[in-house]
Amino acid sequence: MPQPRATVECGSKSNPNHGCTDERNDALAAYTLALAWYFTGDERYAEKATAVMDAWARVVRSHTNSNAKIQAGWSGVSWARAGELIRYTYRRWPAEQLERFSRMLREVYLSVVVVGEPNSNGNHELIEMDAAVSIAVFLDDRASYLKALALTRARIPAYIYLTIDGPRPRGPQGSHRDTPAEVESYWHNPGRYVDGLSQETCRDFGHTGWGFSAAGHIAATAWIQGTDLYAEIRPRLTAALEFHAGLDLGDPVPGWLCGGTVATGLGSTLEVAYNHYHGVLGLALPNTGKLVSGRRPAGANYFLAWETLTHAGNPFG
Repeated sequence: MPQPRATVECGSKSNPNHGCTDERNDALAAYTLALAWYFTGDERYAEKATAVMDAWARVVRSHTNSNAKIQAGWSGVSWARAGELIRYTYRRWPAEQLERFSRMLREVYLSVVVVGEPNSNGNHELIEMDAAVSIAVFLDDRASYLKALALTRARIPAYIYLTIDGPRPRGPQGSHRDTPAEVESYWHNPGRYVDGLSQETCRDFGHTGWGFSAAGHIAATAWIQGTDLYAEIRPRLTAALEFHAGLDLGDPVPGWLCGGTVATGLGSTLEVAYNHYHGVLGLALPNTGKLVSGRRPAGANYFLAWETLTHAGNPFG
């Protein structure tokens, strides 16, 4: 049974956790049910998906505490996917439920995430833009779609470094981090800047992978809408995928990098981007391919769900 609540309160590391896990899991459940309906044609899955979505649409009004924005991002990604799939494949979604769900997405999620979060670690803003782009497409909100793409385009160079950027990365658009010392600290003191390094590499690979995954999601959504963001971010994202996948597979960590130690653990975060760059474009990404193959099949957690099923070998990706 879904567990909706009017106010979802989420602190750092979900402490407090007042509805945070419930919301994320219910959003993932709605998307999972929508996929089950799509692949099986069994209307019971579609009916249950709409019931979960409507349960939350009737109740939720806000997110609070320090993780409010990223919580709206995590959940908003899954809600939008569920809604998009049901809306265009299931003819029996009651009009009043669709209207209620659309209002929830606009007022409770889009309004929170589309403004960005320039002073956060980059995975936050990218996940929030993932939600914003997906919700904007569902709502046919071109202005919000373009705003989210603009914020993504500004964030990617502040998240993945290339030597063409100069001696150090640029700060995020709208951020107060301007001086070399502030940028160094924001990038968790990597020791040296090399192609493919991420702002969160020296934090941990779990959050870094989330940032890469969100970038891939945004590019995938934009691709369907006729915008080739994949091409725009290709030099940065492919360099980042190969660099981090190699380390995750056990390549020696250079002594200069993060003090000689990195917290690996990308998990199943690279499937979407890998499918496009390797599967569709045919680019050689050997480290990424080995890592992705070894993590299959991908499951569901936070804002990631069943991406081996939806994207592995997908020629439309």
